Amino acid sequence: MKLFLREHIPLIIINFIQLAIILLIFWLDGHRNYPTALYSLFVGMFLLTIYLIFRYITHKLFYKRLTVSMEDLDEANQLLGEAPLSEALTKLLKTQYTQYVNELHQQEKRRGDHLTFINQWVHQMKTPLSVIELIAQEEDDEKLESIREEADRLGKGLEMVLYAARLGTFEHDFRVGPVSLEKITELAIHDNKRLFIKNRVYPETMIDANIKVESDEKWLVFILNQLITNAIKYSAGKSKNIIITGSKQENDAVIEVRDHGIGIPKTDLKRVFSPFYTGENGRLYRESTGMGLYLVKEVCDRLGHELEIESKRDKGTKVKIIFSKLTKM
Repeated sequence: MKLFLREHIPLIIINFIQLAIILLIFWLDGHRNYPTALYSLFVGMFLLTIYLIFRYITHKLFYKRLTVSMEDLDEANQLLGEAPLSEALTKLLKTQYTQYVNELHQQEKRRGDHLTFINQWVHQMKTPLSVIELIAQEEDDEKLESIREEADRLGKGLEMVLYAARLGTFEHDFRVGPVSLEKITELAIHDNKRLFIKNRVYPETMIDANIKVESDEKWLVFILNQLITNAIKYSAGKSKNIIITGSKQENDAVIEVRDHGIGIPKTDLKRVFSPFYTGENGRLYRESTGMGLYLVKEVCDRLGHELEIESKRDKGTKVKIIFSKLTKM
């Protein structure tokens, strides 16, 4: 009703002005019959009221739909009324809805095609990469060791590309179940053993073997790989170890990756989860992509885990993953 009145206020005002002008003309012309003037005013107001009531009844559904938010997008296809304006608007909304659905399907198809391409490309790249690693392992030579290290870096880069692409279809690519914090830590350490050795940084683990959480093992290993890679990279030459702990804290389980490396400047700490943000440390370590912690945060959010980070310049960094869903032993 409020919207209807707001829309018709100009019409009401103009109608009153029109009646006043007509009465004024008759007055100036010498016709000064007050009963007739009042009767004319009453008839004009009565006809205006009848028109407004009729218009409100015929457009009631239309105005109601404009003032009440839609709970479902399919409601856009419902009829707004039988008045010409309502029918025209309903037709327009149906046309736009159809165009939107078609465009959405095209976007989903393009995204699916892109993901298929990325998956195939990554797997094709992994084949020659595996061959290079096998050849490089045949002899214990310094040059071949460098090749192995670069192949390992390339493999991690391909893995990040693959997981970043799969993030778009995350709901179809995860499986929740009991996950041992000790097991995923061992898997992540094994994945990074060459990086540990190269940088002369070694892991210290203190994890309760009985702790299991409800999550996706594959994605958790990916998260730990990113955190461990960062910890090693920013500890090299400054600290000889990183510490990985897993424990229960009240009703939650917490896994923590802590290093004593260069730390993160306070000015950068609020933006470390932004995509492609490398900050001051990124200028010191040119190989930084700014995607690691962004992907970690995105995956944690989608799995329903909390992520906390603390860091002090030249003191090190501490990253916690907090699990609220534990598996009863």
